[in-house]
Amino acid sequence: MSQAPAERVEQLRSQIEHHNRRYYELDDPEISDADYDALIRELQALEEEYPDLVTPESPTQKVGAGVSVLFAEARHLQPMMSLDNATSFEDLQAWVKRMDRFISGDVAFNCELKIDGLAMSLLYQDGRLARAATRGDGVVGEDVTPNVRTIGVIPGQLDVESQATPSVLEVRGEVYMPISAFEELNRREAAKGGRVFSNPRNSGAGSLRQKDPGVTASRELAFWAYQLGAMEAGPSFTEHSQTLEWMREAGFPVNPNIKTVHGLDEVDEYCRHWLEHRHDLDYEIDGVVVKVDNLAQRLELGATSKAPRWAIAFKFPPEERTTLLRDIMVSIGRTGKATPFAMLEPVTVSGSRVKLATLHNEDQVRAKDVRPGDTVIVRKAGDVIPEVRGPVLSLRPPDLPAWQFPTRCPICGQPLVRLEGESDTFCVNSDCPGQRVMRISHFAGRGAMDIEGLGERTVQQFSEAGLLRDVADIYALDFERVGQFEGFGEVSITNLERAIEASKGRPLANLLVGLSIRHLGGTGSQVLARAMGHLDRIMTAEVEEMATIEGIGPVIAASVGQFFALEANRDVVERLRQAGVNFEGPQAPSAPQVLVGASVVVTGTLERWSREAAEEAVKMRGGKAPGSVSKKTTAIVVGAEPGTAKLTKAQELGIPILDEAGFAHLLETGEVPPLMSLEAPAEELAGVGDADRPADDRLHADPADG
Repeated sequence: MSQAPAERVEQLRSQIEHHNRRYYELDDPEISDADYDALIRELQALEEEYPDLVTPESPTQKVGAGVSVLFAEARHLQPMMSLDNATSFEDLQAWVKRMDRFISGDVAFNCELKIDGLAMSLLYQDGRLARAATRGDGVVGEDVTPNVRTIGVIPGQLDVESQATPSVLEVRGEVYMPISAFEELNRREAAKGGRVFSNPRNSGAGSLRQKDPGVTASRELAFWAYQLGAMEAGPSFTEHSQTLEWMREAGFPVNPNIKTVHGLDEVDEYCRHWLEHRHDLDYEIDGVVVKVDNLAQRLELGATSKAPRWAIAFKFPPEERTTLLRDIMVSIGRTGKATPFAMLEPVTVSGSRVKLATLHNEDQVRAKDVRPGDTVIVRKAGDVIPEVRGPVLSLRPPDLPAWQFPTRCPICGQPLVRLEGESDTFCVNSDCPGQRVMRISHFAGRGAMDIEGLGERTVQQFSEAGLLRDVADIYALDFERVGQFEGFGEVSITNLERAIEASKGRPLANLLVGLSIRHLGGTGSQVLARAMGHLDRIMTAEVEEMATIEGIGPVIAASVGQFFALEANRDVVERLRQAGVNFEGPQAPSAPQVLVGASVVVTGTLERWSREAAEEAVKMRGGKAPGSVSKKTTAIVVGAEPGTAKLTKAQELGIPILDEAGFAHLLETGEVPPLMSLEAPAEELAGVGDADRPADDRLHADPADG
């Protein structure tokens, strides 16, 4: 029997972590770069095929940002948002109807093919390509500039008159591999006994996201531009279609099949045409993106926390295949949720090799009546997560027994409990080793307390050794015992100690996320932290009080109340308090509103404030804290290792540059301290990278179309 994907992934991660330590910490690598890259590529391929196996601590990811270890981080000036999906004409109608709450009058739509490739953001400064970055998590991507420069259709210099050249320009688009190039690549690889890629999307992404630009240049990648991001000192537009024409004139390839239409009937006609003719193209598409054409209407529509309201992706029906259902297993998550999943005879669906698929919950298994030994229909739900649709009853062996949901946790052996009125089943043993490992590694993840070096595998080791029983134990780690673990030398122990100490200052919202309170995600944590201001207030608040907070509601409020009602959870919180973990959140405007109308940019690392805390301090006093410097900037606060671009621009514009003492004066009085130098010390400018955050001033929101 071949090795299960999850087992192979863990094996690869263990090997790569070992070699990372040998290379980066011990300066004594055991394998060549080529062999190391082969391990990385194999792990990347598995994680692309099985997204459920991806974790923030994987070696293919930098801490929580979705950035490969092969590349530097690149922060987008304007976030690359995702898109809401539609799968039917009724979904499109509902989308248009929702617009009525925000805009009125006629609406023209741009319809464009949804390219199945890798979303890319190109940054131009004074007309020259300065950086190319993958989407990453939408805020921070991978800097793949050397590789992108090898793609011939992407202009290195804008083809516009000098007086019309934007000083800063982001162009968004999709890098893809043409089907003809993909087929030729596989013919070449097969002839020499190399790796044969499963589909153009994976081969295109793999060709771009590796270390050698020469490999990228040999793969015949292409690009379609579809959207403008941030822009400064450039031309003005009133319609999206005008921006497409401008990009085409500036030298960017713009898909010739983009069409401006009026009315949903024409949108539906466009979608139906390309669903029928999708295989007539020399590139793969998985749907149609529909956008409001008028930019003023886009601004009125705005965006949710995840996606713009002015665009939607009409997804084509996923492909389906049949295969043998070998077994049904149950996984245990950090909240104790028991989730059934299918172990399949490997099958290729939509170009990906599928061995595992979700079955959601007990009711779904019963409703679908799938049984180990069945031939089942497998599809790619949303073209991302493989899903078992149902059995082929005509092929069911006689007397095949129905599958029964287990009554005990497969990890700890304690009873599984199904909550009344819910479809989910839980292991309610708080000491379950599986839950414990998942909870602690989640607490240490980037979306929570961001403790680098405390990934799932390390947590598993520490937990099995009795070093970690709960998240509070992180702050009482016995580092002498840690030093006994393989791979933990003096450097790695020091780094882990520093990471744990730094986590104590994370915002309250991060702590709430890390506590794994059911139903309370990142957005809800931000809302609750801002509304209540301190963890003690949240712990003692009545459920009814929390339920009245906009964005919380009765379900989340009840879950938060139940969590803090448990003595074990309150004990963990007290131990976190004793360890010095921050319990305070952003306060409602109790601070003097001395910065109303001011715009303060923070760059570099401050001693008294984290970046988030410094920006929050500005906002609490009525000011703005954008991520980029402009003529409207009141002052720039500079810490250690600041962003070079911000400092340079501040000097060019004559903007006051403040140290921490000057920042404190500004927060107290609302005034820039007198005699502040407009020159940053030379050493602050030497050899530092740009740490720009997303720009506050935006032309319009930008989705990642793909």
